[in-house]
Amino acid sequence: MTPLERRASASLAAIFALRMLGLFLIMPVFTVYAKTVPGGNNTILIGLAIGIYGLTQALLYIPYGWLSDRLGRKPVIVFGLVVFALGSFIAAFSHDILWIIVGRAVQGAGAISSAVIALVADLTSEAHRTKAMAMIGGSIGMSFAVAIVAAPTVYHWLGMGGLFGAIGILAIVAIFVVIWVVPNPPAAPKITHAPFREVLRNPELLRLNFGVFVLHATQTALFVVMPRMLEAAGMPVTSHWKIYLPVMFASFIVMIPAVIAAEKRGKMKAVLLSAIGLVLIAQFAMAELPPTLFVLTVLLFFYFAGFNVLEASQPSLVSKLAPGARKGAATGIYNTTQALGLASGGVLGGWLLKHHGQHSIFFVCAGMALLWLIIAGSMTAPAPRKA
Repeated sequence: MTPLERRASASLAAIFALRMLGLFLIMPVFTVYAKTVPGGNNTILIGLAIGIYGLTQALLYIPYGWLSDRLGRKPVIVFGLVVFALGSFIAAFSHDILWIIVGRAVQGAGAISSAVIALVADLTSEAHRTKAMAMIGGSIGMSFAVAIVAAPTVYHWLGMGGLFGAIGILAIVAIFVVIWVVPNPPAAPKITHAPFREVLRNPELLRLNFGVFVLHATQTALFVVMPRMLEAAGMPVTSHWKIYLPVMFASFIVMIPAVIAAEKRGKMKAVLLSAIGLVLIAQFAMAELPPTLFVLTVLLFFYFAGFNVLEASQPSLVSKLAPGARKGAATGIYNTTQALGLASGGVLGGWLLKHHGQHSIFFVCAGMALLWLIIAGSMTAPAPRKA
């Protein structure tokens, strides 16, 4: 990668990391805090406070991506971060669950992911784009791991209001990173914008959109039941990070050679299908094997090894396959299906757990992964990288 590509990739990964760290920090402690505020005894409102963020994101990813094609990436990203910070401060100064829901909805309205991914595509060559996406995927994974470890302590020191305030401050820091650190994209050549319908009906993009929906539906469904399984295996909730942290780190290390093989040796389709296969095998094995700590740790490693490879490779393919000057719109649709997968997986996992038990979650997720593998099997292999 050139110095400019490294700077762009590292700074945009830092923006993702700052924003996602702020989001992940509330997850391990919010349900505990909610019991202390008016309306917090209503589990539906608690679920709405957590989930409405994803809903407003899903509604706005496409408009943000479309606007970034028209107005430029940086202005849209800065605006989204301002909105996200505003929502964080609304939640920080809220004293009941309804205003926290409002704050979370405003946070979600800062849906910048599609514009950020499009900017990565603008600032990196096709030969190195998957590496840049891998840096972003790794930063998200590390943010998740750090948040699981740090959230109880930060909550103890600052309380939930302080935690939301810290999230807002992180968003403001990210704004300065966008303005002063992220390189400006080169002037775009005059290109006739492809009709938006071409983005919606492109078969290769449709495969990737279906894939990211399944990937994130299986992720949230997995975490509906995994904390219970680890606890039943003898590990208290406060120690779950001892499983997640090494699993995330090891799976990130495995992702690196896979990304190199995909890009440098023209093995993108083989790597993609292998990663889907790992997700499928892990889900099926979780349903069939005894849930000991060792077994769960190994299977989580397999799952996240596939997950991280797919998180890096799929957005790169979206940016490469987007028809004329429609990277922002294409990534907007991609991120929308991602957010819908996150929301659907939680609802599906909760319903299956209540009515059919935890094993049904893994069988259904394995079935979704198998369908994805079949659909992805007919994808057109990307052209080999030119020397």
